[in-house]
Amino acid sequence: MPPSPVPTLRDGDVVLRPIRARDAKPLERILLDNRAWLRQWEATYPGGGSAIDTKGSIRNLLAHARAGSALPFLIEADGELVGQLNVSSITHGSLSSATIGYWVTREVAGRGITPTAVALATDYCFQVLRLHRMEICIRPENGPSLRVVEKLGFRYEGLRRRYIHINGAWADHYAFALVAEEVRRGVLARWRDGEAPPEAARIPPADRDAAVHPLRVSDR
Repeated sequence: MPPSPVPTLRDGDVVLRPIRARDAKPLERILLDNRAWLRQWEATYPGGGSAIDTKGSIRNLLAHARAGSALPFLIEADGELVGQLNVSSITHGSLSSATIGYWVTREVAGRGITPTAVALATDYCFQVLRLHRMEICIRPENGPSLRVVEKLGFRYEGLRRRYIHINGAWADHYAFALVAEEVRRGVLARWRDGEAPPEAARIPPADRDAAVHPLRVSDR
């Protein structure tokens, strides 16, 4: 299937737009200004450095977009750049799935911008790309992101041990997902109508307890 162009999606003053090469400087400025807020959730490369390389990151995102495996967005609110959202690992055919990752600046956290952006992207993937499953994986300590999946009614699927390299170390993640049949009217409409089931994202006490204790890895 040929890659779909990255669209511009909007709801009120919240806009998801395609990332562009010329966004490198303003994006770098925001990342540096929010370094302390974002670094604890930042995906890193094992053995790699921690320097911010927005030009290289954008080149990589655009390459994945051209290959049809990603939709890289910037998030804008009231005309200002406030974050990023990336739909990645897009697969068609018998799997028909993708994953979503995102961040917003500390100043706009809690204003409903992130759930709106996630809902817009998920609705596009279900309704336009005809994907079947969308997944979000979140660090157990990331309270703001956990509130996003709770608001939108993403369903908890389990604890993934040492799943993604975050802030210099392999980190556990909670996995949440939706399939298209669960949100036939759309994620955004369901949330706005107050019909998203918050209990769907409830994490079992056993998994909460397990996440407190790092997985021990044998030296053998």
